[in-house]
Amino acid sequence: MNHLDAEFVRAFEACELPPEEFHHRDHIRLAWIYCRESGPAAAGRIAASIRRYAAHLGKSEKYHETITQAWMHLVDRAVRSSPSASGFDEIVMRFPDLLDQNYLAEFYSQATLATPEARNGFVPPDRKPLP
Repeated sequence: MNHLDAEFVRAFEACELPPEEFHHRDHIRLAWIYCRESGPAAAGRIAASIRRYAAHLGKSEKYHETITQAWMHLVDRAVRSSPSASGFDEIVMRFPDLLDQNYLAEFYSQATLATPEARNGFVPPDRKPLP
């Protein structure tokens, strides 16, 4: 991991990253770093990290398990499909849908994502399977 990625992860995990500096692209970058660094443990690591960050901000209710795990699946797929990618920018160039916040709508209806079951645990897609 390069020093910029390491500092980004450190600041996020220490809850020092201001919320205005943590947008969708940053979520995807964190997922990419975790996939590369933690392998199969990445999904659990990001869930714990995002929950801790949300709690620190007083917004624990914002955490959504299905959304987190679905994005992790998509990022992990991109990482495994591009072992020669030199960095995050190359991954998002190869997989631009990762930067589209609405990409999950291809797989999930709003009704499914709005359920307490989807918020609190992983629910499979209801529109089409995740790739």
